[in-house]
Amino acid sequence: MATVELRFSALPEHVRTARLVAAAVARRAGVDEAVLDEVRLAVGEACTRAVGLHQSSGVNAPVRVALIEDEKQFSIEVGDEAPRAAPGGRASGTLLDDGDDAEGEDEMGLAVISGLVDDVEVTSGESGGLIRMRWPTTPATLLP
Repeated sequence: MATVELRFSALPEHVRTARLVAAAVARRAGVDEAVLDEVRLAVGEACTRAVGLHQSSGVNAPVRVALIEDEKQFSIEVGDEAPRAAPGGRASGTLLDDGDDAEGEDEMGLAVISGLVDDVEVTSGESGGLIRMRWPTTPATLLP
């Protein structure tokens, strides 16, 4: 199992770099060429979401991206450290004014990711969130 880990400041200009690295590692891992655009777009959405959550929550920690190459699948995990409230409550540091707009953008980003990736898992809590996306890989064939 090979893993590449990226950490970047929560700035929009770093999202492009994460997308390019994810596509390159996915290609090397054996993800089908026809799916690489979806990988790029999904990583871009997940990273943009994490950057937005960090900025709106005032979190200075970096956004984390782990690219995990297994024997039969390729996984990407995008993690943030923006606190989320328990159902019915508000996270500390969120503003009441922009909660609806931010929540709507958050839901839209997750909907886009779900449309691009068949195997996606989203978790969140008081210490942040994680989006885990998986794609099947095809083993490299050796030429005679």
